[in-house]
Amino acid sequence: MMRGDTPEAGTGRTGSVAAAVLIGLRAAPGHVAVQVLVAGLAGAAPIAVAWCTKVMVDALAAGGPGAVRSAVRFAGVLLVVGVVAAVLPQLGTYLGEELNRRVRFVVQQRLYEAVERQPGLRRFEDPQFHDRLRLAEQAGRDSPGQILRGLFGLVQSGLTLAGFVVTLLALSPVMAAVVVLSAVPVLAAELSLSRRRASVLWRIGPTERREFFYANLLTDLQAAKEIRLFGIGAYLRERMLGELRGSNRARRRLDLRVLRTQGSLSLLSAAVAGVGMVWAAGMAGSGRLSVGDVALLVAAVAGTQGTLRGLVASLVGIHQSALLFGHYQFVEGLAPDLSLPNQARTVPALRHGIEFRDVWFRYSEEQPWILHGLNLTIPYGHATALVGVNGAGKSTLVKLLCRFYDPQRGTVLWDGVDIRQFDPVELRLRLGAVFQDFMCYDMSAADNVAVGDLSAVDDRPRLEAAAERAGAHDALRGLPRGYDTVLSRVFFDGDDRDGALLSGGQWQRVALARALLRDRSDLLILDEPSSGLDAMAEHEIHVRLREHRAGRTSLLISHRMGALRDADRIAVLADGRITEEGDHTALLAVGGVYARLFTLQASGYRETSSASSPNGSSRPG
Repeated sequence: MMRGDTPEAGTGRTGSVAAAVLIGLRAAPGHVAVQVLVAGLAGAAPIAVAWCTKVMVDALAAGGPGAVRSAVRFAGVLLVVGVVAAVLPQLGTYLGEELNRRVRFVVQQRLYEAVERQPGLRRFEDPQFHDRLRLAEQAGRDSPGQILRGLFGLVQSGLTLAGFVVTLLALSPVMAAVVVLSAVPVLAAELSLSRRRASVLWRIGPTERREFFYANLLTDLQAAKEIRLFGIGAYLRERMLGELRGSNRARRRLDLRVLRTQGSLSLLSAAVAGVGMVWAAGMAGSGRLSVGDVALLVAAVAGTQGTLRGLVASLVGIHQSALLFGHYQFVEGLAPDLSLPNQARTVPALRHGIEFRDVWFRYSEEQPWILHGLNLTIPYGHATALVGVNGAGKSTLVKLLCRFYDPQRGTVLWDGVDIRQFDPVELRLRLGAVFQDFMCYDMSAADNVAVGDLSAVDDRPRLEAAAERAGAHDALRGLPRGYDTVLSRVFFDGDDRDGALLSGGQWQRVALARALLRDRSDLLILDEPSSGLDAMAEHEIHVRLREHRAGRTSLLISHRMGALRDADRIAVLADGRITEEGDHTALLAVGGVYARLFTLQASGYRETSSASSPNGSSRPG
């Protein structure tokens, strides 16, 4: 379970703001400096406009020979200030967007580096982590830029507010106090709404992720066949819409609260402005304020209220963005899900073998033990086969061997050294594997093989040799653009629109080619390497694999007993332990689980063969 159940867990708002500023300074220090300058000029412009307007109006009202010249002079100043004020927002917008792009790049890079720093699989099997990650992705794209824009807005609004408040104090301290104090409930209410927005986003996270899942499912090519065959499109669509209705209800309740709160605050603001206008009219009528003073007061009240709203909006934007940015900081600051040694040992070339010694493992404390007290040796230079019914723990054993998880008890030893003393990345460089749930990448055929060992990404002869050993070379060479053909109907590669799809068996051969590309690995793990192949292709692949693994250390897992019978040693996994070990002949003689599974499968083949034979008892219908 992830630590922390609230959006603010694991971080502070002040820390989030500081982190965003540091990211901005690292990504584009020049842009940040210019943005501050632009914000300062934009903040001073309204004050200059208000005072120039007052002086110009007073000059015209006073009359006299120099009145027109004075008014024209200040009108010219107004023109210059107006031009500058008109240009500054456009410049600020451009600088802001460029700063956003640079910051977003840095943040996304750091986020996925943090995800990559999780060496195991435990986080990826935690739904709460996925909720955090989704919000971290969203916050990483938007929050730093929003925080920086909010800070620039504070600079601009702060300068403008200071100028207007000083102006109001000069004209009427009481009116200045009323206008400023009226902003206090606005700030308190908006901050409360900000916290509620962040809370709603956190609560509806699982709902929106399920909605996204159903939406993707309805457009997924792999799912399209079953969806249409079973006629479940409307069923899945209704589930998607049900999740959307749920998130919409939560957002609607929030929007109604925002409407009530901000409507009340707008009424308060209008009332304060109305009182100011009445007071100004009375003071002008008694001769205590000039016409220019009234114009300045009206501009100051309106400007102060508008600036206060902008100031509050900036503070609220920073507050809400900081709350969401906390998710990004949480993910970025996560400790690795596996214990890593302070001084990792170098992984030596395998010379003796791998040993599972009294290994106990379960995926969580709420779940039963998958392995309990398991002991198994995979000797160097030999083929070891692992047999067991579904759910016996064969794939779990492979995950422990690849160190995607660590056992709760016991050890996995590499030539007598606990693999927890190695860097997992270095350990995996010595492994080659075909997983039962292998990946089909929407990339070129060459890339689909090369991901097995990126050192060969530009070595076409080596890629083709691996594909040849896996029996995939002819199929890949025959594609519209050969190995450069994109194996997808979802993406195009530039102007290339000749994407192709492979059959399940062809994909299995490509996955096998990835493993065989690591021909210098110390251990080859084959987890159901031929489950998608027909009988003839399966026989061909096993002949090729037998030749390839001769003298190599390998672990074979398959439900097809015939594919394992030539292994040097066969181990039977049952009830979380190794219950039988030996070669094919010895295990048949014991008459245990292996013998029963082999006999049952062999008899099924004999019955099928007999039924299809011309001399068989069954007749075609």
